[in-house]
Amino acid sequence: MSLRAGALEIEDWELTEQFVRASGPGGQNVNKVNSAVELRFEADRSPNLPGPVKSRLRRLAGRRWTQDGAVVIFAQEARSQAQNREIARDRLVQLLVKAQEKPKRRVPIKPTRGSIRRRLAAKKRRAEVKALRGPVDE
Repeated sequence: MSLRAGALEIEDWELTEQFVRASGPGGQNVNKVNSAVELRFEADRSPNLPGPVKSRLRRLAGRRWTQDGAVVIFAQEARSQAQNREIARDRLVQLLVKAQEKPKRRVPIKPTRGSIRRRLAAKKRRAEVKALRGPVDE
C-alpha cells in the first residue's frame, strides 16, 4: 500500500511506524495500550521527491526534520491506534501537498516618478515641522 500526496506517490519502504504509549488522560487505557503513533518518512532518500520539493519540505517541517533527513510526525490525539495512524498519515500528506506548491516569484517593480516626488515632498514637510521645534532665537 502506498500513500498519495497530490502528484507524488510514497512507497511503503519510505515510511516506518512505531507505536508508543500516549501521554495525557485516558485512565488505565493509557498505561496499557501503545496507541500513539510515530510516523517516520525518509524524505532525503526518497526517489519520488524532486529536489525543490525536498528543500521546501525541509523548511516546512522545521523541528520535525531530523539530522538524517527524515520527517517525524507524532500523533496521540485519539484513543485508538488506527485513528492515530490515519491522523499521522493525513498530516504527512498535507505537509507534502504544501511542499509541492511552488511559491510565486516576486517581480520587483520600480517606483513611479510621481510616488518618488510625493515621498520626497512629505519628507521635506516633516523636516520643516521638526526644524520649527528647535530652540527659539530672540
